[in-house]
Amino acid sequence: MYAKDFHPGWKEYFNKLDNSVKIKIVNKMKKIIAGLPGRHLERGLPYFTAEVDQYRICYKSDDVAMIRRFYFVGDHKEYLKWIGKEEIVPSD
Repeated sequence: MYAKDFHPGWKEYFNKLDNSVKIKIVNKMKKIIAGLPGRHLERGLPYFTAEVDQYRICYKSDDVAMIRRFYFVGDHKEYLKWIGKEEIVPSD
């Protein structure tokens, strides 16, 4: 079992969500803290990502200190913006 920690910006992202989504996110976070293996973000960024419906949770894992620190939660569009990759819009 990992301890949980939050980046100062986490609360701002989390508070934007509807209550029904918050419940799903918290349930997924419980699995992450329990040791659910994650997958790394693309481009070699040092974050793991987990999916909950159309939402993404981004966190780092310190396996020595047994801490998972949460940085971001939001929908896919916000996620792309957060990692610095804007969604490509097809031109007409």
